[in-house]
Amino acid sequence: MTNDSFSSLFISKAQVANLDVLGYKKMTPIQAQSLPQILQGKDLIAKAKTGSGKTAAFGIGLLEQINPRFFGVQALVLCPTRELADQVGKELRRLARSIPNIKLVSLCGGKPFGPQRTSLEHGAHIAVGTPGRIQDHLNKKTIQLDGLKMLILDEADRMLDMGFFEVINEIIAKTPKTRQTLLFSATYPNAIKQISRSIQRNPVTITAEAEHQPGVIQQLFYEVKKHERNNTLLALFEHYKPESTLVFCHTKKQCNEVASLLRERKIDALAIHGDLEQRERDQVLVQFANNSCPVLVATDVAARGLDIKSLQAVINYELPRDPEIYVHRIGRTGRAGQKGIALSIVIESEQFRINAIEKYLSKPCICSVLAALDRSPGFTLQAPMVTIQINAGRKHKIRPGDLLGALTGDAGLPGSQIGKIDIFDMSSFVALERAALRQALNYLANGKVKGRNIRARKIS
Repeated sequence: MTNDSFSSLFISKAQVANLDVLGYKKMTPIQAQSLPQILQGKDLIAKAKTGSGKTAAFGIGLLEQINPRFFGVQALVLCPTRELADQVGKELRRLARSIPNIKLVSLCGGKPFGPQRTSLEHGAHIAVGTPGRIQDHLNKKTIQLDGLKMLILDEADRMLDMGFFEVINEIIAKTPKTRQTLLFSATYPNAIKQISRSIQRNPVTITAEAEHQPGVIQQLFYEVKKHERNNTLLALFEHYKPESTLVFCHTKKQCNEVASLLRERKIDALAIHGDLEQRERDQVLVQFANNSCPVLVATDVAARGLDIKSLQAVINYELPRDPEIYVHRIGRTGRAGQKGIALSIVIESEQFRINAIEKYLSKPCICSVLAALDRSPGFTLQAPMVTIQINAGRKHKIRPGDLLGALTGDAGLPGSQIGKIDIFDMSSFVALERAALRQALNYLANGKVKGRNIRARKIS
C-alpha cells in the first residue's frame, strides 16, 4: 500500500475526522502495513518498537469492530506493565472520541480490585490490562470473554520474558476460537514463533523498520577493563554532559548500585526495576518524564512503556546479549527530529556481543577507550525541576487545570515556573522550577483546590 492517508482506509468518516483533529496526518510505516490487514480481519504478527505508532494501528482496527449496543468485552489488550497499559488506555480513549458510548476499563495489578469489578458489572467494550490481573478476574468470574472479537498482545516478547507464557495461554483458552489475534513485539525470538503457532491462524507477518535516519544516533563503544566500568560511566557523564539519560543494567542489584554511585558523585539519578512497589514506580517515572530527575537507571523490562519524547543519551552499562535488544534500547534517543547518542561500556569478555551487533546492523561498531574521554572534575548534574505530590486525584474530580489555576491564581506563581502535571486516581504530581517550590508548598499548606483541603509534599 503506497497511500499513507487515513482516508484511504475502510474506516468511518467520523474516525478519519477525529484522527485529523488528534494530529494523525498520515500513517506511519507500521500503520500503513498493518491496518489494511487488520481491517480485513486477518491475524497479524507485527515487529514494531515503542514510538512506531503501533497503538493507533491496533486501536483504529479494534474500534471498527466494536458494537456499542453490546455491553460485553469485545476487545482485550494485554500489556506487560501497568505503565504501558495506562498509556495504551489513554490513547484508545482518544481514538474512541468519534464513537458514542464506548466504554474502556483498565485492569492492572497494583490497583484495587473492587472498582474494576464494578466497572465490569456496568459493562465494558474494551479491556486493557496486565496478564496477572486479567487472570484474577477470570478466576473470580468478574469478566467474560465469550464475546471477544479481537485479542491484542502488545510487547509480547516482554510478557514472555516476564514469565507470563502460561498465564497468557490460560486467558486465551477462555476466548472464542473465532477471535482475531494481533501480536506486536519489538523483537522476534523463537518463543514468539512458538506462541504464534498455538494461538493464531495463518498470521500475516510485517516488520516496520526503525524510522531513525542514518546519523541520527551516534553510537560509540568503550572497551575497558572490568574494574574500570564504574569509572568509565562517570567519565561518560563528565565528557558528554547529557541533560537526560537512560542507563541500562541487567539486574535489579546493578540498577541500585549504579544509581547510588551516580548520586554519590552528585549526579541526580533514580533506579527502576521489578522490586519497586507500584507507588514507587509511579513516582520514579513521573520524575523522569517531567524533568525532575535527569538520569534513570533501568532494566529492560522496567523500561518498557516509557514514553520520553526528548532523551539525549542512552548508556549501556553492560551490553545486552541480543543485538535486537540493543537496537531497541538505543532507539529511545534521537526521536522527534532530534539527534541522540548511544554509549556502551564493553569489557574484553563481551567482544562477541559487539560482533553480534555488527552482524545485525551490517556495519562496524566504532570503538574507543577510556583515555579518550575529556574528564571534567567536579561535574554535577541537578534536575531543573522538582516534583510535589498532592493527596487528591482523578477520584476527587481533580483535573490538571484545577491545579494550574490554583498555583497561578491564588498561589501567585507564573505559569512559566510550572511544568508537567500528572493526575492519578488518588494523587497528583506537579513539576515546578526549584525557585517556585517554597511558594507553592506554603500556599498548598493552607490553601484549597476546588474547595478541598489538600496536603502536598516534595518527593525525591
